[in-house]
Amino acid sequence: MDQNGEYIIVKAKAQGVQVIGLTRGQDTKFHHTEKLDKGELLICQFTDHTSAIKIRGKATVMTKYGTIDTEVE
Repeated sequence: MDQNGEYIIVKAKAQGVQVIGLTRGQDTKFHHTEKLDKGELLICQFTDHTSAIKIRGKATVMTKYGTIDTEVE
């Protein structure tokens, strides 16, 4: 695993927030899913296998570039 990969923190602002890891390579596929309850945190790392992270639900995402809230109606 790449020990120098970037990290993000996802904080659930509602019940049932989904965090989905997507693979690298020619075909992008889901490889891991977590479900968070309100107030829970998940620390995620981009690695040799994870090229993207998809977030479904109301959450705050913290990165070295700043903090952003998802826009869920």
